[in-house]
Amino acid sequence: MTLSSRAVWFVAGSAAGVYATAKARRAAHRLSMPGLVDQASALGLGWRAFSAELQDGMKTREQDIARRLIDPTDHSTLSLDEAHPDKDHH
Repeated sequence: MTLSSRAVWFVAGSAAGVYATAKARRAAHRLSMPGLVDQASALGLGWRAFSAELQDGMKTREQDIARRLIDPTDHSTLSLDEAHPDKDHH
């Protein structure tokens, strides 16, 4: 082996070692108590965001239905399938 090929292998090995160390450190953090707390709080945050989106969608849909009950001639938000439920559009 020449000096330059040894240097290439040394750099490649060092890079692989740094990468593996970083991955192992992240995995160890995820399994530690602070890491588990972080994951639980992230899950809670995601659940709250999902619930808020779901509630917003339900509120919007309820308003659309209420508007249609008040003014049944308003078809501005009806889709083609809702406007003509007896037609088959497949």
